[in-house]
Amino acid sequence: MTTKILHRPPPVSDTERPVPRWAMRLAYALPLILLPSCLWRLPFALNFEMGQLQEIGMPAYWVSIPYVLGLSVLTEATAIMTIGLVRGWGEVAPAWIPVIGGRRVRPMAAAVPAVIGGLVLTAVFTAVPIGGGRHLGLFGVVESIAYANGAWKALATVCVTPIAAWGPITVVLAVAYYRRRTADADADAAATADGDAAVAG
Repeated sequence: MTTKILHRPPPVSDTERPVPRWAMRLAYALPLILLPSCLWRLPFALNFEMGQLQEIGMPAYWVSIPYVLGLSVLTEATAIMTIGLVRGWGEVAPAWIPVIGGRRVRPMAAAVPAVIGGLVLTAVFTAVPIGGGRHLGLFGVVESIAYANGAWKALATVCVTPIAAWGPITVVLAVAYYRRRTADADADAAATADGDAAVAG
């Protein structure tokens, strides 16, 4: 009797072609990878600064609560939608969706938005340290946030750093999705070409 340390991936019988095990695990891990940053963000809704030293004041509750909660929910919802790149509902639209429900999803219709979204996320959450407590990011040079002590800074780093993987993971899953969905078309085209060549010969 063998001990199984890693959980078994969900069944993939609802997809046209088998999903690679690494893609399945990566897609299901993404919401968990982003969860620490969502949880770390929640205290800001109640104007608790999580050890950050900021000159600007915190916004009123009627702004901070909906904004922070909405951002966290949107983050997790988007990550869960990414699972569609490894499941059948990413290949055939669920029946409850108006207009397109029950129809096949074209590979490009899912892959292109996912790749673009992944590239945008990569640009937004990637910052290059340039020294002097400054970072170069999508919006230019920004000052690093100061913390009251090293413990707060370490907590923020542990919770927030994984979000930088969001974009690259999305791009990788989108490319794998597109390659898997178009593999049959490529094989059919090759078979047709071989058949035409045989008839001509």
